[in-house]
Amino acid sequence: ELPALLKPLADHRDEFTVFSGLDHRAPNGHGAWNNFLCGQNPGSYSLDQQIADQIGQDSRYPSIQLSAGKVSRTMSHTKQGVALPMIQRPSVLYGKLFASPEDRARNEYLLRSGHSSLDVVLDDAKRLANSVSSSDKAKLTEYFDSLREVEKRMGHQIKSVNDPIPETNYKLPGYDPVAPTLQLEAENLMYDLMALALETDSTRVMSLFIGGLGQVFTINGETLQAGYHALSHHGDDPDAIADLIKVETEHMRCLNRFLTQLKSKTNAQGQPLLDSTIVLLGSGMGDASRHANSNLPILVAGGGFEHGQHIAVDRKAKDAPLLGDLYLSLMQQLGMETDRFSNASRNLNHLFS
Repeated sequence: ELPALLKPLADHRDEFTVFSGLDHRAPNGHGAWNNFLCGQNPGSYSLDQQIADQIGQDSRYPSIQLSAGKVSRTMSHTKQGVALPMIQRPSVLYGKLFASPEDRARNEYLLRSGHSSLDVVLDDAKRLANSVSSSDKAKLTEYFDSLREVEKRMGHQIKSVNDPIPETNYKLPGYDPVAPTLQLEAENLMYDLMALALETDSTRVMSLFIGGLGQVFTINGETLQAGYHALSHHGDDPDAIADLIKVETEHMRCLNRFLTQLKSKTNAQGQPLLDSTIVLLGSGMGDASRHANSNLPILVAGGGFEHGQHIAVDRKAKDAPLLGDLYLSLMQQLGMETDRFSNASRNLNHLFS
């Protein structure tokens, strides 16, 4: 039976699978929460970027990183460990997806100017390489790799700057809901634009970070007793837990709305987007009140998998799978030939059949 927190997803109960007992065997603490997409070591080559480097290159944007409101940290990292910034305003994402001719001309100017500046930086770095010690050269090599990654991304954007821009009748409100208390409004708008981005094949890889800072929500006319972050550190106080569940239930309502859109919209082959899109929901903490990064809450929807189940893993078992093993299944479902993610080297394909 669906627990209270998942009841907003009841209409899609046969289109998602819930996992418990999975994690990366990562260290506990605030500093490791953003290992969710990275594996055992925060800051490592993240799941979304590994996928983007394989299947994202044929779309206008190999990947798009988003957040619902302002956040202080990132969760997506390149192969070189470079943290990728997130778009925090729905209007900025809208402009990126459906740019006007004037905006496109300005973007091209900025991209080409940035590319020229990058050439100067690379030349300076090459000259510097001739006069540094061997230990510094190793660090400089990492710097070169990061610069080449930026150069590659900018080159892709310049190449696609004149690609046809899709049209849409979707209208944003006249303001960006960036105030902390408007996170849920921002979340719904981001989900709307994500569905449009998939429908128009503007990108094939997206991440959305839903942060939990100090925002005090008012839900159904009731102002909660504390901020989202404070509620997550509830200390087993039943009133705080009840308020936390109210916030998380609203997040589930937002997700349900997104899944409904993906089910109604179709791709170029006429298939529902939900059938051809893997939706992964999760967290880098299993128990924020104790800063515990074990037994992470994980939900996978769509993507052509057999769903409608709860898979409970005994993480104490000797051969217990890791969250990375699930990630391998997701990547293989997308056609990627890979057999390792962080500290994981198996997959969970047998659990989806």
